[in-house]
This record gives sequence, C-alpha cells and structure tokens, in this order.
Amino acid sequence: MRVLVTGASGFLGRATAAAVRDAGHDVRTFQRRPSGVDGAEDALGTMTDTAAVARAVDGVEAVVHLAAKVSLAGDPVDFARINVAGTSALLDAARAAGVGRFVFVSSPSVAHTGSSLAGAAADPAEPTAARGHYARTKAAAELLALAADEPGFAVVAVRPHLVWGPGDTQLVGRIVDRARTGRLPLLDSGAALIDTLYVDNAASAMVAALEHAADDAVHGNAYVVTNGEPRPVGELLAGICTASGIPAPRLHVPAALARAAGSVVEAVWRVRPGADEPPMTRFLAEQLSTAHWFDQRRTRADLRWTPTVSIDEGLRRLRSGSRTGH
Repeated sequence: MRVLVTGASGFLGRATAAAVRDAGHDVRTFQRRPSGVDGAEDALGTMTDTAAVARAVDGVEAVVHLAAKVSLAGDPVDFARINVAGTSALLDAARAAGVGRFVFVSSPSVAHTGSSLAGAAADPAEPTAARGHYARTKAAAELLALAADEPGFAVVAVRPHLVWGPGDTQLVGRIVDRARTGRLPLLDSGAALIDTLYVDNAASAMVAALEHAADDAVHGNAYVVTNGEPRPVGELLAGICTASGIPAPRLHVPAALARAAGSVVEAVWRVRPGADEPPMTRFLAEQLSTAHWFDQRRTRADLRWTPTVSIDEGLRRLRSGSRTGH
C-alpha cells in the first residue's frame, strides 16, 4: 500500500513510518519538518492547514494518524484545533481522496477518569471525564474517527500506552530530567502497577493495525497496546534512571498531597504559564499513583500481534543507547 503517516518527525511517528516502510509499503509523511525517515516522501505542513492536508492524502491508500499536540499544559484552544479539528479535516480529506484504511493513534488516557485500571479493556473514550486537555481532545477525536468507519473506509483506533526507548525525549527524557534535578518523587510506596510499551513493539503494532484494519473483527474498534508486563511504577522509574546513568528517585510523597499540589500548580499555570511544563499536575499525580494495566488478549488476537522486545531487553537497549541492542 501507499501509506501516509502523520507526525513522523516525532519519536513514535518516526519509528512507525520506518516500520511501515520495512513492512514493504510506500511511505509518505506529513508534519512540519522533515521526518528523517530514509526512503519516505516528506509532505510538509500542519494539521490546521486543510489545503496541505488534502495534498498529503492525495494518491494514498491508507493513513496512520499520529500528529497531535501532546503536553501536560497549554491553551485548550490549541489542543482542540490540532487534535480535534485537525483529525476531522484529515478524515474528510481521506474519504474524499478514496483512502480505504485509517489508523487513528490514540491514548489510554481517553478512558482514564482518575481511578485505578487493573486488567482493563479498551473502554469507550470519555471526552467529558478524561483528565486534561490532551486526553479530552484525543477522546473527542477518537470518537470522530471511529464514527467515520463505514464500508470502504475501515477505521481502527490504537492506544499505545507510555511508549519509551532510546532517543525518547518525552517519557524517558522527562523522567531523567526530573530525577536529575530531584523533581521526581515516588507517590505513596511507588507500588502501583503500570503497563508500558517499548517503541519497537509500538511501531509493529501500528503496522499490524494497518494491515488488519479492514478485517471484520477489527475495523470500528479501539485497542490498547502494551508490552503486557505490568511493573510497579517505582521499579520502572528506577530501571529507566539506572539505564540512563542517574540515581533512582528516593523521595516519597503522599499521593493525596501530590494531587492537591498538582491542582494548585494547574491553577497558577492557567494564569501565569511557565516556559516549561508544570512540575506537577493532577493528571501526572494520578498516573504515578494509580494502577493502569490492560488486558491484552483481544488486542493480540484481533491484530495478530505480539511484542518482541521485553521490558528488561528494552532497558538493556536503553543503557546501550541502541534500538537494536547492539
């Protein structure tokens, strides 16, 4: 197939575009700057430029949509404009161009309302109950995408959970930066079980969703994708810090206190936003203190996919700085 991958200059987007290419498909990418993916055709533009979006989908047979505004803070108008309106414009352009498959890359946060998730399924997205501008707008966009599923236009939503690996400036970069400066506390005992997803596994799951999107059991559905190896959050943070050559966090803070502090920081940030992301938000406190791991049986059966890189192998690769472990 000729496949458009949006957001391919980002960590997961670049890995996904490369994996789609390696699976034998022709790849066009769409984002604000060159993707750096060998063999891909770059189409430059933004999700808010409908003419550029229409040009990007012209002549492609499938779309993998990763482009989004991802942040713990920011203007809610920007989140809605890029994540919701941008997705709507891409869906319209894709259908007009005769695209047959559309993989919407979402997030488990679209169905996370603050309580623990233990062995959870891919519950319906909840735009009004999800936590934070990013999660709420991604939830609304996911609902738009799945509602567009129809004969000849197969749509599937994939929710990768906490993607990480060498070269990651988001999850790994933030953990390392906060730990290095003493701003990464363990909430309560650090024992909450969470799932994560090594980047190569995430990319291969996107390829699986793309190739099986038209299957009767798949299109119109949402799937959470993880390594399927829930670990205590304190253990995961320690593993990432150790692999990055810095001491693991030792400071323990009550989760209730962190949530309260996060609410206060969010209120201050709305009035006087800082140059960087806030040191704590209520959503971040919930993520660090509540269990969130997911039943992977349906994901693996429907997408005919299994992860190939374990968390321990991923940490070894993180330590060596190589995606392949060499």
